[in-house]
Amino acid sequence: MAGLLPSKVREQALADEIESHIQLHIDDNVRAGMTPEEARREAILKLGGIEHVKEAYRDRNTIPVLEHLTHDIRYAIRQLRKNRGFACVAMLVLALGFCASVSIFAFVDAALIKPLPYTNPNQLVAVAERTSIFLRGPLSYPDYLDWKALNKVLGSLEVYTRTGFLLSTQAGAISVQATRVSDGFFRTLGVRPVLGRDFYKGEGLSGTARPVLMSYATWQKRYGGKKTVIGQGVSLSGIPFTVIGVLPREFEFAPGDRAEFWTTLDTSSSCATRRSCHNLDGIARLKDDISVRTAAAGMISIAKQLEKQYPDSNRGQGASVVPLSDVITGDIRPILLVLLGGAGLLLLIACSNVASLLLVRAEARTREVAVRRSLGASHARLISQFFIEGAVLVLAGAVLGLASAHWAIQLLTKLVPEDLMARTPFLLSLGLNVRVLAFAGTIAFFAAVLFSLTPAMHFSRAEMRKGLAEGSWGSSGNAWRRLGSKLVVLELATAMVLLAGAGLLAQSLYRLLRVELGFQPDHLATLVVAAPDITYGKDEAAAALGRQIVRRAASLPGVKSAGIASQLPVSFNGNTDWIRFVGKPYNGEHNEVNQREVSSGYFRTIGAKLLRGRYFAVAEDASKPRVVIINQALAKKYFPGEDPIGKQFGDSNLSPSSIRQIIGVMDDIKEGSLDSDIWPAEYLPFNQSPDTYFSVVVRTSQAPDSVLPALSAAVHRIDSNVGTIDEATMAERINGSPSAWLHRSSAWLVGGFAGLALVLSTIGLYGVVAYSVSKRTREIGMRIALGAEQSAIYRLILKEAAWLTLAGVAIGVVSSVPVTTFMRNLLFGVQLWDTATLLTVAAVLGVSALLASYIPARRAASVNPLEALRAE
Repeated sequence: MAGLLPSKVREQALADEIESHIQLHIDDNVRAGMTPEEARREAILKLGGIEHVKEAYRDRNTIPVLEHLTHDIRYAIRQLRKNRGFACVAMLVLALGFCASVSIFAFVDAALIKPLPYTNPNQLVAVAERTSIFLRGPLSYPDYLDWKALNKVLGSLEVYTRTGFLLSTQAGAISVQATRVSDGFFRTLGVRPVLGRDFYKGEGLSGTARPVLMSYATWQKRYGGKKTVIGQGVSLSGIPFTVIGVLPREFEFAPGDRAEFWTTLDTSSSCATRRSCHNLDGIARLKDDISVRTAAAGMISIAKQLEKQYPDSNRGQGASVVPLSDVITGDIRPILLVLLGGAGLLLLIACSNVASLLLVRAEARTREVAVRRSLGASHARLISQFFIEGAVLVLAGAVLGLASAHWAIQLLTKLVPEDLMARTPFLLSLGLNVRVLAFAGTIAFFAAVLFSLTPAMHFSRAEMRKGLAEGSWGSSGNAWRRLGSKLVVLELATAMVLLAGAGLLAQSLYRLLRVELGFQPDHLATLVVAAPDITYGKDEAAAALGRQIVRRAASLPGVKSAGIASQLPVSFNGNTDWIRFVGKPYNGEHNEVNQREVSSGYFRTIGAKLLRGRYFAVAEDASKPRVVIINQALAKKYFPGEDPIGKQFGDSNLSPSSIRQIIGVMDDIKEGSLDSDIWPAEYLPFNQSPDTYFSVVVRTSQAPDSVLPALSAAVHRIDSNVGTIDEATMAERINGSPSAWLHRSSAWLVGGFAGLALVLSTIGLYGVVAYSVSKRTREIGMRIALGAEQSAIYRLILKEAAWLTLAGVAIGVVSSVPVTTFMRNLLFGVQLWDTATLLTVAAVLGVSALLASYIPARRAASVNPLEALRAE
């Protein structure tokens, strides 16, 4: 029961009881003839010592470990309050390291660690075709049916394709994202509607019933969350559909681009009948006990079988089977791993800095620790005290770091572009969840161990005796200088690695944003037009709509010219065509080129350069001979040393309706992403190959964003059932493209880590040199007294700093190349061993370090020798 009393009451009761026992012995000793002083001394000796009795009593009535822990925590807090400067600096440095590492790890957790929100997600794989130019290409519908029927490694195989619809509303047509899927798609994922039902097997293939599922957000936003939506009709692009279900609130499928509606495949289209038309992405669930590698081997075997069976359409086509998680996070995986590495290096520097501060503090506690050891404190007891002090320090830094990380996560999330967020919806669940907190706890534990071992290893028995004998602040200064110097070299080397990485990424971004585009992106405004097939499904109607939009757009105030393209530049290499040249040998190979349909004024509008031949004429419609313009890459690859003007090519069978005559050669336009290669490309006249989904681009004489509202309104005035989406300037499209965002984000974030690392490492070097100067005051005073000039003192101090800096830079340069290898996928036009970058960042680090060393060197040079000797 005594252990349950408050500590002050318990201690007072214990003191009173011991005093009563001592008094009894004193009375006996006085009666035996002793003086009061002798009687008390003899009574205490007989009792065994007051403190010894108190300690024994505490051990019997309390839990010693908890008692020691409580005392150690109180003592640690008192020590930190006593040294507020040290405590604040150490906590802030630790908080900085924790904030960077935890916030980046939260992204890594959401993208790479957190399981996909489906049933048994480890069994889900992405299935695709593989060619020489597409490592993962879409499937054709006939190939999908054969793969589904012939495979023995997949429990199920389904496909999906992204599309769009025009949702009819009272205000007119609204463009909405949608996805077409095979009937077992949601069963493969293990997802069930929260309202209504899933697709039946074979539903929608007959072409009569058109069922549709909607997302939970769409149900709430457009239908008020009413359960009566089930069975309700909805018009999509003028075609009636019936709502059969609502998907769960938490359902997300990143490759679906936040689709609002999900419907079945359109197997009545011409593409579904041709093996050469690839427009489907595959998703499958592995059979039990089947690995990804085994599944890939099985699908490759089927692909080879189909290649033999259909040599014209399936030549050179293999198969790819990879975990679904790899496909979903493929674009951002490299940058997340690089950022996590950068944050880890910054945390390493922060811990090294705090360890240096602890070493300085250990110097001041040499006498204290020596006295405690001489009074009987065990080595384990001291380590326990140091661990508690380190744990208290780390706990305070971790709390500050976690609070900062929470805000940093919110800020970083807001920096993700909306279109990229649509492809990475898992980032919406970012936060300090259990896994992130466990990560923070792990690094906090190891930091506490490091900060407890740092002073513990510093104090040896020989040093304790020396500390007692000399009682000097400088008794172990040389030992500290050795340890502190090693830590500073580690910090400088780590900073060098981060600076090298940041320099390479910055140079890569610089080259990426200045890559040759093949057109003039300034003063270009763009939008995407989606027209209903039910109205404009025929070529004549679609071509007429395109011409009318171009005329109306070109007549707008501030617009110089207008054009149409099926796909805008700087988007992706895809929408390809297989071509065969008239009069050239052909062995069934796939000559795959980018295919774009453009209007007659498109090239002039975007400012592309015509190298040879002519542009399309406005009158070149379906009634005229078919013509084509090619890019220089196609001309060089297939017409080396020839003039391609007048040459002809068509499809793989050279069907008469496909044969076109080359009338012009354009300079290469960057059709793919900024960091992609230029592919051979063919440009067809929009009037001869029209579509209901295309992009409009106008060149303006004023700010292009000011024209966008009028441009969209002009399209709607033509037909209110025609939808417009993705209004943006060309500059915004380029700067906000995934490749530009990934390179820019990695450069800025790693650059931020490198800047902080530079500051922390130079501060660490300053601390080492300043402490060295403080311990060599007497030596420096004697040198000055003996006639040493100030320049000699400067050289003495700066030489020490220079050696540390040189060692750190050298180690950092050697380490940077293998370390930066991990970010090679983020580099564009830059080699890992870029001499100019390495020399530049080495010079920046070296100059910064020497500037940090100049202050203590100046202080040393101004030492008064008389005062220095008197102080000693």
